[in-house]
Amino acid sequence: MAMAAAMVLALPSCKSVKLSDADDTYARGEFFDASKQYRKIYNRLTKREERPLRGEVAYKLGLCFQRLNRPANAAAAYQNAIRYEYPDSNVYLRLGQMLQASGKYPQAIKEYNTYLEWQPDDRLARTGVRGCELAITAKNGDPSRYVVRQSKLFNSRRADFAPMYGDKEFNTLYFTTTNEKVTGDNKSEITGMKKGDIWVARKNEKGEWLRPEPVEGELNTDADEGIISFSPDGQTMYLTVAKRNETSSTSVEIHTSRRSEASWSAAQKFEILNDTITAVGHPAVSPDGTYLYFSSDMPGGYGGLDIWRINLIDRGGSLENLGPQINTPGNESFPYMRTDSLMYFSSDGHAGFGGLDIFKARLNSTGDRWSIDNLGMPINSTGDDFGITFGPGESGFFSSNRNDARGYDHIYSFLLPDLKITISGWVVDKDDEPVANAIIRIVGNDGSNQKEVARDDGSFRFNLQRGVKYVMLAGAKGYLNQKVEFESDTAEEDADYGIDFTLASINKPSVVENIFYDFDKATLRPESKEALDEIAVMLEDNPNVSIEMGAHTDRKGSEEYNINLSERRAKSVVDYLVEKGINPERLTWVGYGKTRPKTVTKRINKEFPQFAEGETLTPDYIEGLEEEDREAADQINRRTEFQVTAIDTDYELLY
Repeated sequence: MAMAAAMVLALPSCKSVKLSDADDTYARGEFFDASKQYRKIYNRLTKREERPLRGEVAYKLGLCFQRLNRPANAAAAYQNAIRYEYPDSNVYLRLGQMLQASGKYPQAIKEYNTYLEWQPDDRLARTGVRGCELAITAKNGDPSRYVVRQSKLFNSRRADFAPMYGDKEFNTLYFTTTNEKVTGDNKSEITGMKKGDIWVARKNEKGEWLRPEPVEGELNTDADEGIISFSPDGQTMYLTVAKRNETSSTSVEIHTSRRSEASWSAAQKFEILNDTITAVGHPAVSPDGTYLYFSSDMPGGYGGLDIWRINLIDRGGSLENLGPQINTPGNESFPYMRTDSLMYFSSDGHAGFGGLDIFKARLNSTGDRWSIDNLGMPINSTGDDFGITFGPGESGFFSSNRNDARGYDHIYSFLLPDLKITISGWVVDKDDEPVANAIIRIVGNDGSNQKEVARDDGSFRFNLQRGVKYVMLAGAKGYLNQKVEFESDTAEEDADYGIDFTLASINKPSVVENIFYDFDKATLRPESKEALDEIAVMLEDNPNVSIEMGAHTDRKGSEEYNINLSERRAKSVVDYLVEKGINPERLTWVGYGKTRPKTVTKRINKEFPQFAEGETLTPDYIEGLEEEDREAADQINRRTEFQVTAIDTDYELLY
């Protein structure tokens, strides 16, 4: 009921069933009464020669149902108009709109395209096709992360809509209702429901919502009141009012009411235009109190309802249309200013899923261009979605007539849960032992800078933001720093990234894994270079550190042979690092041959459990093993290691 309840006033219905009287009733905006009159006329036209008139009445009946937000009834009426050869091509445009509002997107596209054969440049039809395609894609894809629920505490069996927080602490929620307890007994000739009042719900001491009740004071009357906004200090309410007029079509006006403690004064008209024809409603005060935004069909717009604003401080000549980036040939309404450059509004003229959709519009830094985005499903639906208000964070309320065959609006809550994006891992040494009390820093290109100390088991965890490039640096006393760069995903889903740091000791040799040579040769095999590239990166991350590369052989062969072979192998590693850009003055090499057999570490024991941790793999020890274990021990002894030999005094460690 959003458009009907918001922008037109009900007048007495005409009791006759003449077509001219039904047309007059429709012209006054009494869509509910007009629909009943057109239905009687339609049922009376049964003769063959009355088919053209029956097509006209069916079309007008469709217009009534469309204004009453009953798309299924409207679509059936427009299809009858086509069946009786109603001559206006607009019937295909309107049928497309109602099929779209019913979620029948392929059929809607067909009717839009039929209309475009007559009007190939029509913006509303082209936008309708894009909206249907957008909806089909959205239905087949993943919805946004918003969680939407109907707020049953605030909803009655009639229409409840246009919620608005009434204080900066978000402890009061005002909204418009047509429930059976509103002021006055007369039902609206527009909607068939009782006329709207403004009600309010409050939170108790525990932060729980209490049942809503009418606002106190003289604000509510037997006229239609609703769709409100507040001044920044919360003392002035701007509201939409439609008063009954016996002699003419009375349009919607903006009024104001003043707060006195918990009571609100009688509404007084807020003068924007000096006429009684133009509809002016849906007020929205900017957060700084400078502007009042509103919807109107006044001359000078782009078609239907447009969003305008007026300067509340300097009223002279301040009336301003927000322009064609916001306004379309359709209807733009229910503005809500979250900040002075971030507006939410509803529209059926921008590409959407059907009826009114809620859009977000952001004004650029120069103030000359709006970027507009559809909020997507499940905020938007095939029905009318409108009247949004934000509470803390990405939460709040809005109204929608989705899933209500009568077209009644209801209040829904929405919440965008925080994404849980983390990165976790362990800091260990080259022997796979945890490095307790290691320092980990993480810096993002969003300006974030976090620091954490690893736990006793070497573990750590950070919270991240999506779509951010990060640089992480880990270090500890007695170890070299290690740097890692990565970028978090932009997907709107929870994620836990894993990354481990393996720190090289300053005080003891560290084995370089996966260094391979051909038998009796010192030439590096291609598969060795990836491991050496990591050493080059480590040296770049630690520019003030010098190292010794030491090569070791197994027990086989003479000592002279093994010393010579290991020296050549150590030098080939150094030569490779120099080729990668490492200053040769930071590098030395030594061939140890078979003089330094390896002592089994925790890491080696995990891979070769047959060797006890702490055991030294000497020739005598190896000779006492089975043949298969002797080969494994020789493999462990054949290794390349690096050892820190010098650190400049200005070296920046993290500890």
